[in-house]
Amino acid sequence: MKVVGARIPRYDGVAHVTGRTTYVDDVRVPGMLWAKALRSPHHHAAITKLDTRPAAELPGVHAVITWEDVPLLEYGHLSALGIPADEPLLAKDDVRYKGQPIALVAAESEELAAEAVERIEIEFEERPALLDVRQAFDPEAPKIHQWGNWYPHFEGGMDRRQIRKGDVAKAFEQADVIVQGVYRPAAIEHAPLETQVCLVVPEPNGRLTIYSCTQALYFSLGVVAAHLQVPLNKLKIVGGTTGGGFGGKVDTATETMTSLLAMKAGRPVKWRWTREEEFLCSSTRAPWHMEIADAVTKDGWILGRKMLTLHDSGAYARFSPYGLTKHSFHHTGAYTIPNLEFDGYVVFTNRVPTTAMRGFGVTSVSFAVETHMSRIADVLDLDPYEIRLRNANRIGDTSPNGIVYTDPSTVPTIQAIAEATGHELSAEFRTMTNEPRTGEWLPEHLVAQLGNPEEH
Repeated sequence: MKVVGARIPRYDGVAHVTGRTTYVDDVRVPGMLWAKALRSPHHHAAITKLDTRPAAELPGVHAVITWEDVPLLEYGHLSALGIPADEPLLAKDDVRYKGQPIALVAAESEELAAEAVERIEIEFEERPALLDVRQAFDPEAPKIHQWGNWYPHFEGGMDRRQIRKGDVAKAFEQADVIVQGVYRPAAIEHAPLETQVCLVVPEPNGRLTIYSCTQALYFSLGVVAAHLQVPLNKLKIVGGTTGGGFGGKVDTATETMTSLLAMKAGRPVKWRWTREEEFLCSSTRAPWHMEIADAVTKDGWILGRKMLTLHDSGAYARFSPYGLTKHSFHHTGAYTIPNLEFDGYVVFTNRVPTTAMRGFGVTSVSFAVETHMSRIADVLDLDPYEIRLRNANRIGDTSPNGIVYTDPSTVPTIQAIAEATGHELSAEFRTMTNEPRTGEWLPEHLVAQLGNPEEH
């Protein structure tokens, strides 16, 4: 217990600031080859010709791989959880985003590998691209995915994540004001100092040692084993230090592709992305399109909410169904709204596939909710702190999906922010607690949504 409350130096702090920390790119082994990728120059196109022989015949090139070299072409990070796989490790018949990998080369140097990539003969038939989630539902929108333009595999055969709670129609009939807003946070590149990098060493005993910058070592281990169709004991993943990730190194595919090159060449292979590749091809935080309509009373109670979310998954599903699920469960933010109608779609576009980034699915909706709360306060000419406290989650309130809150922190957090910023709250809000609702804090519209925290 001596460390509780004490200022403890990071165990790796000195190594970081003195430059002695070993990252994947610092690992060198004898006989190491370098990998480079042939990537799509188009957002959406059919592959009509692919001939890798000119690259393979170049002296110093030891391996070239395409989709034909992958034992199991499609396998997703969430396949084990029932999320169907939809993304080929290497493009087969078509490309669906600019930068999608099509073939990889392993050669004696990076420069030689890049030259070999240039020699690959490839032809495309360009197709219309879909780059805006709002257009995905238009009848004339280009169809870019084998499942259609949005993910159709939620539980019960649903094509959306849907939440219904209470009586939304009644809430909107009783409202004094309907406050609406549309919120569209854009894609964000994680921009880690360390780009994607991987080194694979074939061992004499037939195992592969994989040096990876992944944030999700066991996810990556399972994915590599599935693609290669080998047992887990044939692989050894060395995680080491990750030079920044923030969610962007959860669904890396460099391990599998580099492993295939190492197996084919019979030599160690390293694949280090350039900064240009990191910006062009790595997963981003998703763009979101969120429409909120709230039924509110003139004194600031939120009676009901209707919300539509379009989550831009990019060209393939990856983690997006999971991210949208988290998003849906948090779409009321830190506030109790008894009547809800939520519909959320994972929409496919010809953008780079999107992934986690710092509070996956929640950060974006928190931005929308808090901006909308301030909008409500502005429309009603009410104190923005006090409208938040009025609707704040309290013990016994229930979440959008019916979870009973046992110790919500919304009330003390908002009070602390008000105090820290010098914002004067009236006495009734300054003395409020998160205890179960009673009296004036339990109006009729909130009674039916209450649950028993003891049973929870």
